[in-house]
Amino acid sequence: MRRPLKKKHELKPDLKYQSLRVEKFINSVMLDGKKSTARKVVYDAFDLIKEKAKVENPVEVFETALRNVSPTMEIRSRRVGGANYQVPREVRSERKQALAFRWILTAARSRKGMAMHKRLAEEILSASNNEGVAVKKREDTHKMAEANKAFAHFAW
Repeated sequence: MRRPLKKKHELKPDLKYQSLRVEKFINSVMLDGKKSTARKVVYDAFDLIKEKAKVENPVEVFETALRNVSPTMEIRSRRVGGANYQVPREVRSERKQALAFRWILTAARSRKGMAMHKRLAEEILSASNNEGVAVKKREDTHKMAEANKAFAHFAW
């Protein structure tokens, strides 16, 4: 018998932009439960984006960056008769968002030599322009899925 589904915790929109996505992103940025620090990093990054991109609402730039980074296909390992195959699969919307957050944060954290809010702002801006490390990661994932298209019939 399957175990019962866990009740999902309802998230409230963030304080400044009233966006659920921004609040989820703040939670992704957070380390060791320091939410106020994560909130400061994200809001400072958004202020920098507003300044550099000369836009009224930096959340729109953030949304564009997420659309550009989120993958449509990924590969999953599948064991068939003693052999492991890399099977391309479509990505669910929640996972798309989670991967986009993760890739943007990993790319921002890998940049060195400046404050985190500056690195994050740079990465979000470059992702919104369809360039940068996070977008490259998405393209690599798509290339892998394309290369393993022959094993698509193993999808479960």
